[in-house]
Amino acid sequence: LPEARGALLVLLYLLALRALVQLSLRQLLRREYLENITAVGPRTVGSPENEILTVNYLLRQIKAIESESSDAHKISVDIQRPTGSFSIDFLGGFTSYYANITNVVVKLEPKSGAKHAVLSNCHFDSVPNTPGASDDAVSCSVMLEILNTLSKSSDPLQHAVIFLFNGAEENILQASHGFITQHRWAESIRAFINLEAAGVGGKELVFQTGPENPWLVQAYVFAAKHPFASVVAQEVFQSGIIPADTDFRIYRDFGNIPGIDLAFIENGYIYHTKYDTPDRILTDSIQRAGDNILGMLKYLATSDKLAKSFDYRHGNVVFFDVFGLFVLAYPARVGTIMNYMITAVTVLYLGKKILQPRNRAINYMKELSVAFGFTLLSWFSTLVTVLIVAVFISLIGQSLSWYNHFYVSIFLYGTAAAAKLILVHTLAKKFYYKNRNEQYLGETFFDVSLLVWSVALVLITQLGLCSAFICAMWVAFPLLTKLLTYREFKQKGATIRFVMIYMLGMFIPYLYIMYLTWTIFEMFIPIMGRSGTEIPPDVVLAAFILSSTVILSSYFLNFIYLAKSTKKTLITLTAVFGVTLILVCSGVFFPYSSDSANPKPKRVFLQHVSRRFYGLNGNLVKSDSGIWINGLDYAGISHITPHIPELNDTIRTNCEDKAPLCGFPWILPVHFLLRKNWYLPAAEISPTKPVHFKLLAKEQMSWDSTKLTFEKCVSLHFLLLINPVHTVQVVSWRWNSCC
Repeated sequence: LPEARGALLVLLYLLALRALVQLSLRQLLRREYLENITAVGPRTVGSPENEILTVNYLLRQIKAIESESSDAHKISVDIQRPTGSFSIDFLGGFTSYYANITNVVVKLEPKSGAKHAVLSNCHFDSVPNTPGASDDAVSCSVMLEILNTLSKSSDPLQHAVIFLFNGAEENILQASHGFITQHRWAESIRAFINLEAAGVGGKELVFQTGPENPWLVQAYVFAAKHPFASVVAQEVFQSGIIPADTDFRIYRDFGNIPGIDLAFIENGYIYHTKYDTPDRILTDSIQRAGDNILGMLKYLATSDKLAKSFDYRHGNVVFFDVFGLFVLAYPARVGTIMNYMITAVTVLYLGKKILQPRNRAINYMKELSVAFGFTLLSWFSTLVTVLIVAVFISLIGQSLSWYNHFYVSIFLYGTAAAAKLILVHTLAKKFYYKNRNEQYLGETFFDVSLLVWSVALVLITQLGLCSAFICAMWVAFPLLTKLLTYREFKQKGATIRFVMIYMLGMFIPYLYIMYLTWTIFEMFIPIMGRSGTEIPPDVVLAAFILSSTVILSSYFLNFIYLAKSTKKTLITLTAVFGVTLILVCSGVFFPYSSDSANPKPKRVFLQHVSRRFYGLNGNLVKSDSGIWINGLDYAGISHITPHIPELNDTIRTNCEDKAPLCGFPWILPVHFLLRKNWYLPAAEISPTKPVHFKLLAKEQMSWDSTKLTFEKCVSLHFLLLINPVHTVQVVSWRWNSCC
């Protein structure tokens, strides 16, 4: 096989796959509710914008919808203002207390009433300083339109649909807890759909289902017009590597209700920023979300399974969309059987080669073992090379150079990985396999890839992960392709006809992996801009690109041994890598962008803080005031210092060892992710409402315990940390209503 022709075919093949993936990720079409909700401005919990203006707007729209509804339905509206608390194992764990937060609840049911209900949830509050269009005003807009559509239908529903517009999600899931634990309608809910965002616009990804209840996935399969779902996303999210959570957890853990979690994932660069505006959400994104959720709610509200949902709680389900066209879903136990059957066929294929005459069998096993060793060596050396590059880039202060220029990461780490893989196998071919039959080598290395993926399939299946379907795909299709091309390859070798048939047979698994890889890139790269100062993003991305390269090259390693030369390919890859490395080191690629059309801002969190430290005797020990600065990515504030010289490492914070969380007011316990902080001295704060915290009583109890009673008067949002000295233990505590 001529090198140039073979390399060109592989390149065109991958580019064609990439083009098809990009095509399947485009959408095209609607919006009034969204514009009006975001026009209110940022809607932080407790603000007039959130508690009054947005609530009044929602009530007006619901009233208008009710006035035009069909006689087949009854609409009930309730304003809930719950007070409560709960503990959550998130970011190390904490207890959340809330008082008088706001929920707007609407129930659409048949005229005669309904015993069971399906819940649709969104939240209308936002983080400070953002319009919160995608997170989560657009979801509330979609729900209003769905309520409007369903209420005008002359066909009565079998079950009720409850629309919860919750007003305190960004405070870590408080309003959903208040609803599911205290509202009178909560007991009737048998399933829920939660609408969230991890980006701005685009497709809404189903990334959590259940727990168990495979009938819910089947409902999505049947009802969603524009499916976008993956059990891989579910297992990644539930592994905890993404520092985020949704109302799904509250309904699952406190309501014991199964559900489906969906989120917009495109353009996460501007998630939770001032750029999350309605003009950045395409109308077609709203339309496709509306089509999918409307279809789901109609299906569930007319399903007999909803009333008996607990009877269908039996096992997990494997599910994934096929390029946005449809969803494949089957029970996990069926997947397990399929996986072992595929493995058994592979064992038969390889076993046939082992069960040859003794000398040939021993020789084959020896060659297979050596080829496996070279494959592992190529992976290990590639890992070391790519990580060395990533660590070097991080040490010279050029991390995140790809944040605003995604393809820089491919040209830097992808070319390095591909070049090292090819180099190791080229050297093996030249020195160890010198004068060996190329066809035999090509077949041996194909068998190695098949063996590796079969072992991975068994291990992942044994771990009970539904993502094993990917390994199954990467064993079944290559094995079938091998059997179809065996005679052609044996008789004529690596002809163009063989290569074309081979690539055609591998088309589906390669296209799907490209599709899945692109989705993961789209989710994870923006997260690197807010993952803290302790995780080197270049190392993480380099490892991910390395993994993708290893996977995509699995069944093309044999082409290295079939090709006459790899010299031009290696020179090209090395040249691209070298040029990119020089450009990155010189700082040509600035990580961030203020381009109004496509901003990728740097995230910096500033708080004006006044601190007072008291000793155990109640005397003031120390006090200061300043601007507390947190750069939310690995670069810290290094890109800001040249423009504001006062912000430099001379004002790096020192940890107050005896104070909780180093003596700084972390509203969430994320200090372990953001260890690099800066503290610029500033004037003292004069709060509009003075903070009041006073010991009222100290009562000696039995068993050498003491009861302390405090009185507090604080702002709308506050954090209380109790950090007893090492000889003391907190046994119990209780929080009464605010003053």
